[in-house]
Amino acid sequence: MRLDKWLKISRLVKRRTLAHDAAEAGRVSIGGKPAKPASDVRVGDLLEIDLGGRITRVRVLATPEHASAQGAKELYEVLSQQEKAAPEKA
Repeated sequence: MRLDKWLKISRLVKRRTLAHDAAEAGRVSIGGKPAKPASDVRVGDLLEIDLGGRITRVRVLATPEHASAQGAKELYEVLSQQEKAAPEKA
């Protein structure tokens, strides 16, 4: 399944266009390598998503074509979440 579509279905990102733009900007990686919006997402992949001042690392558990709001959280396992440090002012 395409990365941008999976991010939308999993509800980690609200809109597919936002997921597409984040991947194009290099803020999403699969297995430690920058991923393009059309990159394949497979069960077991480790994703790192840098959005909204937060870095989230997840493991993909499923890649269905559709998921309900309740079922979306069952598509991934959160490994870690951390806030990005604010840049220091000079």
